Amino acid sequence: MYTKKKLLVVDDNLINRSILCKIVKDEYKDEYTVLETENGREALAILNHEKESISAVLLDLNMPVMDGYEVMKTMREDAFLSQIPIIVTTGSNASETENKSLSMVANDFIVKPYQRSIIRHRIANTVKLRETAALINTVQKDELTGLLKKKFFYQQVSKVIRNNTKKFDSICCNIERFKLVNDLFGIRVGNDLLRYIAMLMKCHLSEEVVAGRIGADQFACLMPHRPAYENSIFERAIQAVNEFPITIQINMFFDIYMIHDTDIPVSVMCDRALIACNSARGKYDVHYAHYDDAIRKRSLFEQTVLGEMKNALQTEAVQVYYQPQYDVATEQVAGAEALIRWVRPDGSMISPGQFIPIFEKNGFITELDLYVWETMCRAMNGWIAAGKKVTPISVNVSRADIYNSNLPELLLDMLHKYGLKPAYLHLEITESAYTENADQLIAVVGKLRKLGFVIEMDDFGSGYSSLNMLSKLPLNVVKLNMDFIQNETARNSSKNILSFVISLAKWLNLAVVAEGVETKEQLEILRHMDCTYVQGYYYAKPMPLCQFEKHLGQSSVSAPRPAHDAGSDGDDRVIVSHNKSDHDDRGRCGAEPGGAQPDIWRHLYHCRGRQRRNHLPLRKRKPRAY
Repeated sequence: MYTKKKLLVVDDNLINRSILCKIVKDEYKDEYTVLETENGREALAILNHEKESISAVLLDLNMPVMDGYEVMKTMREDAFLSQIPIIVTTGSNASETENKSLSMVANDFIVKPYQRSIIRHRIANTVKLRETAALINTVQKDELTGLLKKKFFYQQVSKVIRNNTKKFDSICCNIERFKLVNDLFGIRVGNDLLRYIAMLMKCHLSEEVVAGRIGADQFACLMPHRPAYENSIFERAIQAVNEFPITIQINMFFDIYMIHDTDIPVSVMCDRALIACNSARGKYDVHYAHYDDAIRKRSLFEQTVLGEMKNALQTEAVQVYYQPQYDVATEQVAGAEALIRWVRPDGSMISPGQFIPIFEKNGFITELDLYVWETMCRAMNGWIAAGKKVTPISVNVSRADIYNSNLPELLLDMLHKYGLKPAYLHLEITESAYTENADQLIAVVGKLRKLGFVIEMDDFGSGYSSLNMLSKLPLNVVKLNMDFIQNETARNSSKNILSFVISLAKWLNLAVVAEGVETKEQLEILRHMDCTYVQGYYYAKPMPLCQFEKHLGQSSVSAPRPAHDAGSDGDDRVIVSHNKSDHDDRGRCGAEPGGAQPDIWRHLYHCRGRQRRNHLPLRKRKPRAY
C-alpha cells in the first residue's frame, strides 16, 4: 500500500504556521501529507513516532516550551533523527542566526515573510538531497552495523591516504569463536553483538577515523599513525566488548598495518592485516600483532606453494621417500615409512613441515595422501612382480581422510587394483587427531582394523591425552615421537617416562616403534627397555625408491608371518614378526641393575589384580603385529 511522505511544520505562531502549511499543501498536495505543531517538545514526539515517513522538518527557532535550537541539538544526538533534513524558518535575516542554524545540522534557511517559489524549490532540493544520501547509505553502509561495507570502506580509505600527507595505520580485528556465539545463543544474539561492537567503534573513535565491516566478524578502521601501541589499549577495548550481556568470554585479535606505500591496494593491506591478526591467535596475553616482513615472506611462500601444488603432483616434483624401520632384536629391516619430499626444478627442497600445514588448511592434503598411497602401492606391486621380498609400508592418514565415510572402500579398491592385501599397508594416524572427534575416528579406524589394516598411532608423546586413549583405541602399533625419544633417552634413567610408556604399550599388546634414533647410545637404551622397532638416521635416512630397493637387496629383511590379533579371521596378511617371547622380555624390560623389578610392573600387577576383583575380562596375550 502506497503511503504519502510527510512534512512537519513547527511554529508557535498560528498565522505563520497556517500560511506555511497552505503553501506546502498547495504545492505538494499529491506528494506530501503535512503535519503541524506549535512547540519543539511536541515536534520531537511526532518525529519519534513518524520518523520513518517524515521527509523534512520546517522549524521555527523562537518557540515556548522548547525552541528550535534545542530541537536541532536533540535530533543531532539521535542516530536516526539526525538523518532527517531541517529547514529553519525565522523572521530574522541576521547572518549570525543563519550561521548558528547551519552549524547545528540545519540543511537550509528560509526568512519570513514566505515566498511561495522559494519555499517550493528549497523543500524540493532539500528532500532530493536527503533521498539521494539515503540511497547512498543503503548501498554503502552495512545494514546490520551501520558501518561502511567492505567495498566502500576500501574506496574511502584509498581516497583518504592518497589525498593526505599524514601517515596512517590500518587496524583490523576479528572475534575469536564468533560461530560459538551463534551456536550457543542464536543468530539474533550474534547480530546484536556485532551491532554492539559497531556502536562502540562509532562512540569511541574520532570523526577522522574511517571504520567498516569487512567480513562476517571482521572490522577494520583507518587511524592516524602512532609510533607505538600498548597492549592495554586493546585490553580496554576487549573489556568494553565483554560488557555485552552473554555468559561466555569474548576475545578479539587486532593487527596494526603501518601504511608506507599508498599504491598498495587497500584490500591487500587488510588481507595482510588479517594474516597477522591470525598469527596472534592462542596468545591470550597479547591481543595485537604487527604485520612485518617475516609475515610477508610467509604469506608469499604460502601463495607460491598453493600456486605450484597441483603441478608438483602432475610432474612428480613431489616424491615419495622411504625410511627403513628395524627390528631391535635382530637389526633386520622390518618395514618402512613413506615420507614426502618436494624437489623444485632448481634442485632445492621444500620441507614437509612447511607445505603439509598449508595443504591441511586448504584441503589439498587428501589429494596428496591419495598420491602417496597410489605411488606406494605401485612400487609394492612391482616388487611382487619381480619376485622380491615385500615389506610393509607405513603411510599417513590425515584427519581430513578420516572424515571421508568411503575411506575403507577407497583403500580396498586401491589395494585390489595392485593385487595387494590390507596388511601391506600400515595406516599412521597422528595422536592429536584422536583428541578431536574420538568417537568418529574410533569407528572408522575400527572398521579399517577389522578389514586387516595395521593401525599405528603416530607421534605418540606429542599430545596430552594418549595414556587415557590407548586402552580405547583399535591400535596395533604405537610410534613414539622423535623429540620425546631424544629428550627421554638423554636422561638415561630406567625410571623415566619412556620406560613407562614402552612397558604400558607392551602390556596392552601393542608393538612400539621409536622414531628419530640417531646414536648407538639411544639404540642401546631402547633395546634395554625392550622397544620393538626403531627408525632413524643411526640406521638410514629417508631415501628415494630406487635407493630403498637397493638397500633392501643388500639388507637382511625380517620374514613376515601371520598375525592373529587384528583384522580378518586368519588371513595370510604380511606382518613383520616380533622378537623374543613376551615372558622372556618382560622381566628384563626397564629393569634395575641386579635384576630388581621397576615400580611400573608392581603398578601393572595391581592393575590386573583390580581387573580380576571387578570381574573384568583380561586381554589375552597375542603375538604383536607390525
